[in-house]
Amino acid sequence: MMDTLRRNLLGGAILTGAAFGFRKAAQAQTSSALRPPEMATPPQMPSVQTSDDDRDPTRAALRTPVVPAVPVKSAGQDWANLRRYARSNIEVKSWALSERRVVMMGDSITDNWPGLAGDFYVRNSLVGRGISGQTTAQMVVRFGAEVIDLKPAVVHILAGTNDIAENLDPYDFDQTTRNIRAMTDMARANGIRVVIGSVPPATSFSWRPERGNPAPLILALNDWIYKHCKANGFAYADYWQVLAGADGGLKPELGLDSVHPNAAGYVAMGPVALAAIARVAKHA
Repeated sequence: MMDTLRRNLLGGAILTGAAFGFRKAAQAQTSSALRPPEMATPPQMPSVQTSDDDRDPTRAALRTPVVPAVPVKSAGQDWANLRRYARSNIEVKSWALSERRVVMMGDSITDNWPGLAGDFYVRNSLVGRGISGQTTAQMVVRFGAEVIDLKPAVVHILAGTNDIAENLDPYDFDQTTRNIRAMTDMARANGIRVVIGSVPPATSFSWRPERGNPAPLILALNDWIYKHCKANGFAYADYWQVLAGADGGLKPELGLDSVHPNAAGYVAMGPVALAAIARVAKHA
């Protein structure tokens, strides 16, 4: 009888110990799963010999080991170049709304416009926010600070050249159109009327000659922009009609090169821009 009792007690102890072990293992696995991968194994701190002095908080503090400092890396590059207009944005916000009626968002074609068109921007209350070389992805990042926060009645978006030129990434038609749609969605959600310009004509990119003739890609993107404008009540500024030659490229007399308009080119573009702005501004 006593042997049976001892066996039962021993068996129960073994089962209890096994269950406890299983629970600890499960807890350890769950704890490890909940930690980020890089923290699955906690970093080992330098060991310190303890003594009676460690019981005194003041002495213990003085004896705290010095851990070598980890070099602090930069927080990152200003990928979208938000610093370019940071100070100007502060100034523009102090202007009357009538003086910042339209924000011109774009790349170098927009960036060059004020400098080659005399007082065209000032006379028509246009605020330039073009940055040379930028893609639509970078403009999406800038859109909040440089369009929405300035509270214009209208935004004029002229973008896509550098996407097709593959300035940053391989050209992806779907991603470029998503970026343009994202900008127009943000504008509409904030009560800002939208004008989208057609991508100006080009048959080559001097800085990316390996891209070949981009005219077919530009035409396909412009077709999407036109349909997007028509479906959403936006104005389409068709610069192709005044800038393109018979070969689908920028007319030599209107360009600084195969992509960028010269002063005469901007003279041709001006009325197209103002007519498109007027079409949507009357509803603002």
